[in-house]
Amino acid sequence: MRDVLCVIMGGGRGTRLYPLTKERCKPAVPVAGKYRLIDIPVSNCINSGFNRIYVLTQFNSESLNKHITRTYKLDAFSDGFVEVMAAEQTMQNTEWFQGTADAVRQCLRHFNDPATKYIVVLSGDQLYKMDFKAMLDFHKEKGADITLACNPAHGKVNLEELGVIRLGENNRIVDFFEKPGDSDKLKSAAITIDGKKSFLISMGIYIFNRDVLIELLTKNDKVDFGKGIIPSSFAHKVTEAFIYKGYWRDIGSIKNFYDENLVLTEPVPPIDFFDEDWQTFTRPRHLPPSKIKDSHISRSIISDGCIIESANIAHSVIGLRSRIEEKAVIEDSIIIGCDFYQSLDEIIADRKAGRPIMGVGRNCVIRKAILDKNVKMGGNVKIINDKKLENFEGTNYSIKDGIVIVHKNATIPPNTVI
Repeated sequence: MRDVLCVIMGGGRGTRLYPLTKERCKPAVPVAGKYRLIDIPVSNCINSGFNRIYVLTQFNSESLNKHITRTYKLDAFSDGFVEVMAAEQTMQNTEWFQGTADAVRQCLRHFNDPATKYIVVLSGDQLYKMDFKAMLDFHKEKGADITLACNPAHGKVNLEELGVIRLGENNRIVDFFEKPGDSDKLKSAAITIDGKKSFLISMGIYIFNRDVLIELLTKNDKVDFGKGIIPSSFAHKVTEAFIYKGYWRDIGSIKNFYDENLVLTEPVPPIDFFDEDWQTFTRPRHLPPSKIKDSHISRSIISDGCIIESANIAHSVIGLRSRIEEKAVIEDSIIIGCDFYQSLDEIIADRKAGRPIMGVGRNCVIRKAILDKNVKMGGNVKIINDKKLENFEGTNYSIKDGIVIVHKNATIPPNTVI
């Protein structure tokens, strides 16, 4: 579909996902054992038939840039592409991206294909499966200038962390509340969907007519879509709400990241990575199958290339190239894995010198934790948050919302207790 251009936001500092964003941007954070968050929107675009995709990057972007370049090599004889568009200084503008709308504004001069009629703007840090073609058909049918994807929320939902939409006549959007704290505003936004009191949450997914987007961005200096551009357009642009009732989650915090990874270990998870008709694409690494010896594994995900020896693993996600040694216990945890294998010579040298090798050592106990990439953990380490801390910054580790996160490339000496 050459008349559609997709633009994916590469993310800002991602402070709520720190320390996973200490050395990478949010869309580059690994998820579900073998993917990265950016794979979700890119895969949704490709499965929807939209294969002209720019990823706008700026902060801590090297890991994301490499992943995009190494992963998405589309047919040379098609019009499709997945390309990084990095922030740049020009003779007219020396500022970096100031927000989502400003990022698109600064890149508008590159969206110059006259065949482009519609621009789809997407977030790079969400977990969902959605057919954007259905949303575009809705956009055309309604004769909309702008269409926002909305997800119904009911029950116990923390609306103060989300953007809430209010509908008016003909179900058109008339107001948008970014992280609302005013209960009166929320009351006015409540609607009934499938017999339940619900609120429409903005998914951060927008379709613009190209000429409308250019007009809004060139005649307005607001820097964000949700806080500025979108609300200011309601009075003079036809803005519609496309209601998507499927699973959608924003991976904006450590708790969300932890919860949404572990929910994928359920017998029937809310998002199906086994669907061959709607594949989730990622970098093909050609790793060997995982090797498991005398272990007990329950309700867990084991990724490619792992070596697991006589371990007990429950309700956990084990990432690529993970090495877990004898009598280790891993419960309710996420092991992100490793970028490479240590050679046998390196392993022998480390063991002779009493140094931890890459992976989880013998007799370790890990509960309610996230181990970032390339962690070296000696034997008899216990990561159990024994003091029940909610938030803490230590050497080579952090605690957020009671979850222990061991930093990337950290070395944890034998017999350490966290």
